[in-house]
Amino acid sequence: MKNICTGRWAGAFSVACLLIFSLSSCWMLTRGRSIMRAQHPPEQAHDMLKYYAAQGIITDPGKYTYLYENLPSDVPSLCAVVRGVMLHIFMADKYGVTIPEERKQEVQLRTVERMLGKIMELDGQPLTVAREPLKRMVGNCRDHTALLCSMLKYKGIPARARCGFATYFIPGRYVDHWVCEYWNAQQRRWVRVDPQLDEVQIKALGITFNPLDLAQGTFVSGGEAWNMCRAGKLDPDLCGIFDMKGLWFVRGDLVRDFMALNRVEVLPWDCNDLMRREREPGFEEHRLLDAIADMTAVRDPSFRIIRSFYDSRQSLRMPEEWKP
Repeated sequence: MKNICTGRWAGAFSVACLLIFSLSSCWMLTRGRSIMRAQHPPEQAHDMLKYYAAQGIITDPGKYTYLYENLPSDVPSLCAVVRGVMLHIFMADKYGVTIPEERKQEVQLRTVERMLGKIMELDGQPLTVAREPLKRMVGNCRDHTALLCSMLKYKGIPARARCGFATYFIPGRYVDHWVCEYWNAQQRRWVRVDPQLDEVQIKALGITFNPLDLAQGTFVSGGEAWNMCRAGKLDPDLCGIFDMKGLWFVRGDLVRDFMALNRVEVLPWDCNDLMRREREPGFEEHRLLDAIADMTAVRDPSFRIIRSFYDSRQSLRMPEEWKP
């Protein structure tokens, strides 16, 4: 009798252990907000800042690194440099110019190295010399952000791109957008910057906030937008650009933002299978999307958890055949 009871107890104990392990694994894939919001221990903070101060496969200036030698070191001046060499493809009319059709393909340049090559092809002067609008490379918000991140990293300032939605382009709409976050060492916080907004755009859009320190709610990350939509607090059809909108679009920006936090700043239309419009994610995929939304929706995402998720899940990365 004793052996039978002992066996039953051992079996129950094993089942309990398996149940605890299973629940803990599920919890990591659902909404473990308390851990996501925890402050970084000193060693993790060091690793995080070191990681974001290093160039990635997109931001590396490569053979054009020498162009950065005489750049200013303060963020406002670097933003001005970026705007002086790049013209947003959808803002040309604000400067009184029309982009030739053949030049619109410049938005397909994925890496900063290729961007710098095009910038110098159009005008070989130092980057600190602002070009006339049609002498600037044709880019978009993602390109402005990637170039600023590259310059900040060169200066030893941790920086990362964020993908999501801006609320200041069209009233009542959440417009697809990218911004840059840099680490302010004095204030010990990540500061969000919109490097594309110059005086021309600020006046045209009626912007009253500081684009060098975006106020809460002006930019909503992909994770924030996903959580708001899933909770019924935001209509997904208000999120997107032009006639592209809906929860599928928010899903794409959620995954792109997650990739950007892992130093892979893909083009706004680059997709993997999880982001495709024509397919609806399954139950397990929705749990995964909810999990990465919770990781990225906070102002200071948990660095090690994000890196671990990215490294261990192929569905959160670009296909192997994708090349920057």
